[in-house]
Amino acid sequence: MARSVPQAAKSPPWHTAAMLHALHRLSLIAWIGIALVAGVLAGFVLPEAALPVAAAVGDIVLRALQMLILPIVVTTVIVGINQSGPAALGRTGAALAAYYVVTTAVAMIIGLAAALVFSPGDGLSLPTSGPASPPAHPGPAALVASIVPTNIVAAFADLNMLAVLFVAIVFGVAIALARYETSDSTDGVAALYQGIRGLETITLRVMRWVLAVLPIGIFAIVAHTVAAQGSDALISLARLIGVFYLGLAGQLVFYGLLLLAAGAGVARFVHGARSATLTAFATQSSTGTLPVTLAAAERLGVARAIRGTALPLGATINMDGAALRIAVSAVFAANIVGMDLGMGELAAIVGVGTLISIGTAGVPGAGIVMIATVFAQVGLPLQAVALLSAIDALVGMGATAVNVTGDLVGATLIQRLSERRRS
Repeated sequence: MARSVPQAAKSPPWHTAAMLHALHRLSLIAWIGIALVAGVLAGFVLPEAALPVAAAVGDIVLRALQMLILPIVVTTVIVGINQSGPAALGRTGAALAAYYVVTTAVAMIIGLAAALVFSPGDGLSLPTSGPASPPAHPGPAALVASIVPTNIVAAFADLNMLAVLFVAIVFGVAIALARYETSDSTDGVAALYQGIRGLETITLRVMRWVLAVLPIGIFAIVAHTVAAQGSDALISLARLIGVFYLGLAGQLVFYGLLLLAAGAGVARFVHGARSATLTAFATQSSTGTLPVTLAAAERLGVARAIRGTALPLGATINMDGAALRIAVSAVFAANIVGMDLGMGELAAIVGVGTLISIGTAGVPGAGIVMIATVFAQVGLPLQAVALLSAIDALVGMGATAVNVTGDLVGATLIQRLSERRRS
């Protein structure tokens, strides 16, 4: 006769079932927070042999996010233009340009002010070796020229976001005008537009799948970063790190003031933007975070036409956190060699840093390229870049988080202006 199975063995205890139910109900932001904390703790005990595995897992999830960038940007921009019209797109672009220039310059000023007050770099010396020449960085003329691609396929393959946006806007406007000028449903334009809308729907569905595994990737990325970074460099450059994050806090306060001035709720914004900010912090990639940023903007009530233009553009040229990083790093390098920075040098750092930060790729490691380029332009020692490279990941996390937050603030402000214009 078959043995009867006790009831307790057939189902988990009530407290286990309750815990599993609670875990299932956790939001994405809660899982991201758990992944960040767990990743930091795991990084301190992660054996060296496990580093390649953590790097591979994090890279897979980041690649999945990047895979969605092109279809999301192209479909969102084209559908948004066709829903709002080319005139609204022009107003949005003008407002965004003004916002990007102002906030980037303010970030430079905040960074310089914090660094001049707390003087990071005092007592440190330059390494015996360092980069002898700055890495190549495109000038403003080359940046403008790169907006118009000679080969659409190559621009998409290289993920040249300015070129991708240009192509999407041009074709979006062309489709909108063609739909307006003809009502013939047999010319293929209406079918093309409906196909693009369908592709947008499918892309957003795939994005939900990727977001479901995003905490796993964040855990792996953070664990690898902490394990590979070590504590020696962090201790020796602790003052620089502290001043940098103090400056980032000042930039966040500035964002809060802008939101208050526009009548947007700061608490509501923080609640809606936190998943994108934390994802940017972990991945160090504004571009890679773009799918999460677009989802956050939708939760914040930003219209499709605005978020589809403002956020891809911001991920490419709006680098407030990176600009602040340049300012703090410049004062750090000057303090190491005992260089006095007068008003002329400070103005040059603000001007050159603002221009250099525009168009720099929103990917990990791009900050070091910007810093080295600015140092070469204003006469600061390039050898200091070797010291800054030791903490590149840690400061890059904070800079990217502020970059993405600034993009969402800009999109929210444009949405508020659009609502006031209609009322």
